[in-house]
Amino acid sequence: MQLFDELKTLGQKHIKADKNAQQSVPSGVWLACPKCKKSVYHKDLGVYITCPNCGYGFRISSRQRLEWLTDSFSEMDQDLQTADPLDFPDYAKKIEKAQRATDLNDSVLTGVAKIGEQEFCLGIMDPKFIMGSMGTVTGEKITRLFEYATEHQKAVVLFTASGGARMQEGIFSLMQMAKVSQAVYAHSQAGLFYLSIITDPTTGGVTASFAMQGDIILSEPHALIGFAGKRVIEQTMHQKIPEDLQDAENILNHGFIDAIVKREDEKKTIAWLLEMNQGKAGEQPS
Repeated sequence: MQLFDELKTLGQKHIKADKNAQQSVPSGVWLACPKCKKSVYHKDLGVYITCPNCGYGFRISSRQRLEWLTDSFSEMDQDLQTADPLDFPDYAKKIEKAQRATDLNDSVLTGVAKIGEQEFCLGIMDPKFIMGSMGTVTGEKITRLFEYATEHQKAVVLFTASGGARMQEGIFSLMQMAKVSQAVYAHSQAGLFYLSIITDPTTGGVTASFAMQGDIILSEPHALIGFAGKRVIEQTMHQKIPEDLQDAENILNHGFIDAIVKREDEKKTIAWLLEMNQGKAGEQPS
């Protein structure tokens, strides 16, 4: 009995010491991968912020991505501001908070970029700006990007990451689907190349429009791609859906995207695709 009590006391001390050790570890040093569920030491994520076990790309800001993606970049339309069309409660404060956190005026970064000697128009949606939601300024910036590319005979590379239309802007947000799609169509009619690269997550009206309108559509490993969320689908269908239903790998198997590319391979893949499709610029479709 005495031995049992000693072991119990020793165990309690060990648990207490272990808890104290855990509390002393700074927040964010160890991260749980949302896909493989394994713990990852933050330094093992590397410059590309990817899981070393499964290759999942953690959600990063547009400016983080820009650091390793291009050789030069000139930003466009950074002064556009939403007019808060519905006078939605506390929406202006939410916009201001997102702007401070991302150094963006809205949920997409646009401009003219270079990789080597290849110059192209680049857009990067930012999941850290109100979950990359598509508002009026988002749609306007992407539309202007395609219009500039059409006028100057340039290819467009667009990274998508979005929870869909921004509810605080209602129908005005949904209208961006048609507006951007028209600009994509005009760009295509001019015989110019559009590369869509889907990142985690890409859902809602973005998936239903310009994310899936590229001449070539790529995705990062394990990116969530879909229209409605898993819970909404299950509540509508009254049945469980497979856990991997909206994973990029399953989407690829069903032919909705062309390839899955790791982050560390994106820069050279983009350069190669731009080089292979540069002859398309300026050619009118038959």
